[in-house]
Amino acid sequence: MSDPMSDPMATDDAERRAAGMTVRRAVLGDAHVDRAEARKDAFTADFQDMITRYAWGEIWTRPGLDRRTRSCVTLTALVAGGHLDELAMHVRAALRNGLAPDEIKEVLLQTAIYCGVPAANSAFAVAQRVLAEQE
Repeated sequence: MSDPMSDPMATDDAERRAAGMTVRRAVLGDAHVDRAEARKDAFTADFQDMITRYAWGEIWTRPGLDRRTRSCVTLTALVAGGHLDELAMHVRAALRNGLAPDEIKEVLLQTAIYCGVPAANSAFAVAQRVLAEQE
């Protein structure tokens, strides 16, 4: 069996994983990531590794958009897809990335036009709950 670190792909994956974990912790917070890591088991480990390497280590680390903008895009995508559990997590992340509650409100107002009023209505309820928790 060959040394995995002699494989350039393994090295790239290890670097993406490390960079992804750094960004994931910065955006979602240590407590969230620690909970996700503690829940990880043989069934979910590959998925957790994939999102750490690709979502966080490949996309969130790209220089083309700052984290505030990435949060705006992510909030919009989650509203459009109806992913309200993920939306709550990313409202918290948006605050951590420097968005003010009024900016989150503006993103959600924008989603009402492009994603539909029912989707935005649900998103406002989620965001309102998260913002109240932060007070």
